[in-house]
Amino acid sequence: MDAKKSVVHIPRRFVVNEWGGSETFIAETSKRLLARGYPVEIMTTQALDSRKKETYEGIPIRRYPYFYPYFGLSRRAKQLLDKKAGNLFSFSLWFALFKAPSVGIMHLHTGKRLGGIVRFCAKKRNIPYVVSLHGGKLAVPQEEQQTWVEPTRHTVEWGRILGMLVGSRKVLSDAGAIICVGYDEYQAILKQYPSSYVEYLPNGVDITRFAKGDKHSFRKRFKIADDRFVLLTVARIDVQKNQLGLVRQLKAIREVVPNVHYVCLGHVTNEQYLQSMLEEAASMDVADALTVIPGLAYDDPALVDAYHAADCFVLPSLHEPFGMVVLEAWASGLCVAVSKRGGLASLVEDTQTGLFFDPQAEESDQQSMKEVICSLAQDASLRGRLAAQALTKAQMTYSWDRITDKLEEIYRRVHEHTVS
Repeated sequence: MDAKKSVVHIPRRFVVNEWGGSETFIAETSKRLLARGYPVEIMTTQALDSRKKETYEGIPIRRYPYFYPYFGLSRRAKQLLDKKAGNLFSFSLWFALFKAPSVGIMHLHTGKRLGGIVRFCAKKRNIPYVVSLHGGKLAVPQEEQQTWVEPTRHTVEWGRILGMLVGSRKVLSDAGAIICVGYDEYQAILKQYPSSYVEYLPNGVDITRFAKGDKHSFRKRFKIADDRFVLLTVARIDVQKNQLGLVRQLKAIREVVPNVHYVCLGHVTNEQYLQSMLEEAASMDVADALTVIPGLAYDDPALVDAYHAADCFVLPSLHEPFGMVVLEAWASGLCVAVSKRGGLASLVEDTQTGLFFDPQAEESDQQSMKEVICSLAQDASLRGRLAAQALTKAQMTYSWDRITDKLEEIYRRVHEHTVS
């Protein structure tokens, strides 16, 4: 690809204080592409951030006004859609993409109407575009997908004509490449789009950044005693991540591990779910063993410190497209216990780089969350062995430099195919 032409990332939003896996992928690969001579910019909407222009780590960000095409949508409903999976539209972003100079490739990180805008502009301008699937939509239970559109109840949608206008249903089929973060989704997309160029490209981790952290400062800051056995979950606080499932096991775990303490760190995308967690902890008399930290900025040193302050990382998700936080735990030298669900099932090697459990199994099941956590708490040598093997795996396979090498090759292949 011509290095004089830019890579333009188009996510639904890009907000530092609502950081997630998509933002991490965009930021980390963009920094490395910039270092390799590619101009990179982010063009997105003003969802959750009204600033029109910003720079993050040398990457210019431009944000544009947007709207949700529903009659009767309340301000509160709009905020909920902004946080998770809202199907928005932006005429100003459409115009900006259509006029943006010297674009080499458009990299889309969402679908629906915004995806249709990118598709329309790319095809009209004969510019290649690729799509990254970050959310694991194919693995999301139907009941959770319903929660995404819950804010639009009692409204009248008028936006279907907009989707038809930009061809939103053809976003994947017309893409130069479909990039899948999760391996299970990669397999599903291969079957669904057999004639498309589909690549599996997992997330990465900054090995150097996560190598060192300050255990004692983190515990002191959040008033966690040095003698506590700390379980850590880093994930947005939401039904999907299933922190409530672990809270419900805390009392039983504490009978075996009296000094257990659970730290939940993540941005809150479901306030009602957070309240349920706190109420459950209080009703089971384990509130003193629970610390909830509602989000830290991705570049906050305390995020790295959290991993080094923990004794075991636990991800109890009901479904998970990949699990970038597992890589961060590995790079921090921390053992992990995770649900055998979605992308986690192919990311973690059971008894080698972590332990699996069924997040909905009964306590008597040896693969239950409680049994696995207790086994790790009681066996320091097991924790050490798993952590050492996982760190090696992270270093050999998941550095952001390796991921960017593969992404650059995807761009080059798509660009050459379009030009030819």
